[in-house]
Parts: sequence; C-alpha cells; structure tokens
Amino acid sequence: KYCVFDEHCWVCFATERDDHTAEWVSPCRCKGCTKWIHQSCLQRWLDEKQKGNSGGAVNCPQCGTEYHITFPKMGPLVYFLQQVDKALSRASPFAAVGVVVGTVYWSAVTYGAVTVMQVVGHKKGLYVMERADPLFLLMGLPTIPVVLVLGKMIRWEDYLVRLWQRFSYKRALAPGSYRYLPRIPADGPSADHLSVSRTLCGALIFPSIASVVGKLLFRQVSSNLQRTILGGIAFVLIKGVLKVYFKQQQYIMQANRQILNYPETNGDGQSEGNEDDTEDSGNE
Repeated sequence: KYCVFDEHCWVCFATERDDHTAEWVSPCRCKGCTKWIHQSCLQRWLDEKQKGNSGGAVNCPQCGTEYHITFPKMGPLVYFLQQVDKALSRASPFAAVGVVVGTVYWSAVTYGAVTVMQVVGHKKGLYVMERADPLFLLMGLPTIPVVLVLGKMIRWEDYLVRLWQRFSYKRALAPGSYRYLPRIPADGPSADHLSVSRTLCGALIFPSIASVVGKLLFRQVSSNLQRTILGGIAFVLIKGVLKVYFKQQQYIMQANRQILNYPETNGDGQSEGNEDDTEDSGNE
C-alpha cells in the first residue's frame, strides 16, 4: 500500500507523509517501491556495509548499481595525510615481509656464529671469525642452519629399513606361501607423519648433541673440532641403528598380526564358546 506514494524508504519503510523534512535520494536504477531512500537511512546502511572502511565501493542490493559517493573538499594538510595513509597501507605488507625475512636472516647469522664457537671452541671460534672476511661471514654463517636442516631431511635409515624388509623378511617365508605382508611405508617425511617442528628442532640442536657426545666418548681427542665431528658421527650411527631396529620390529609385529573370528551368540545372548566351557566344567 506504500507504493502509491512517490517516495518510500526501503530501509525504514517510512513514506513522504511520515516526515516532510527528510531528505530523499534515488541512488540507483531501481524503480517502483525501491527507488527512493532516506539520505540518513542510506548513510547508516553504508556505514554498516563498509564497517569503517570508507574507501570501499558499495553496490545496491537490488539492482547491483554502484553508489556514487562524494566527499567534501578538505584542506591540503588533510589531503596530504590521506595520501600518506594510503601509501602506508600499501607498503605495510611488504614492510612486514621484510621485517620477518630480516629477523630470520640475523637469527641464522647469530646461530651460525654460536655454532662455530661451539664446534671449534670459544676462543678459536672468535679468532677465526675476527680474521675472516665480513662478507664471507654474512653469507656463510646463515648457511649453517640451512645445511643442518637439509641434512636432517636425508633419512638414510628409512632406505636401509626398506632394503631389510624387502630381502630378509621375504626370504624367511616358505616357498609357495601366500602370506600377506604389510605395505612398506612410502618414501618421504610423511611416512611417519614427521612434523616440521620436529625436523627443525632436531637439526638445530644437533651441534650441541654432537659436542656433548664427543666429550663423553672421545675425551682423549685434544681438538675440539675433531671431537665434535666424531661425536656427531657416533650419534648419527647409534640413532640410525636403533631406529632401523625399532622400525623393523614394528614391521614384524604388523606382518604377524592376526584377525580373530567374531564370537557367534545363541538365543540367550551367550557365545557358543562360553556355553561349551560351561558344559565341560559341569561334566567334570
């Protein structure tokens, strides 16, 4: 019944008879009852749609026409601040990426320097880095954690386990046996759901572990560098042997698993096996 009037607000459903002082606007191509809207209602509706972002475009929900919005001209200072705000908004993502990359880089440099002093000794490490070319240090020290992480991703134990599983366990089966063997895990870190954090932490603490193992097993070696290298090799070999043994035992357990029969039940809800046991005990 409201459509008989020329102006009818589709937001508050008021007509021109309800408020003669209201300012009306026809901002889109809509006709009929949705053609007109109060200027104040449209302003409130725009604020709800834009959610504080006055620079975003807003379209009519009925016909899809983009509203043309004009702003009053402000002074040159306001215009300058507005342009600065837009420039900062565009540059902030790149600046954030630069800060993150810079933080990671300098953290890698610091870690590389600490690792050098830990492996070759504190005094000798400082002496070597003081005599080295600064450009070489800035390029070489960050590669130390990268090399450690890449080395951690080389999982030679898994390849040895697969060779053991393919040749040794299959030969143990009788000729002509059709016994099922479990599937060998696929290549790659996803075989045992190896997480990124585990790889990263294991790679970064490896120099410390190598230094500790070297001091425990190779005390007679005078050189700190040689002692750390021998400790790292010993740790990798001991860990690899234990890992190969553990995975092989898991594979054997998986290959020797048995699936049991489902116990059949009689009308009383008891299994036949339980009933036979009861009869045997009664006869005794």
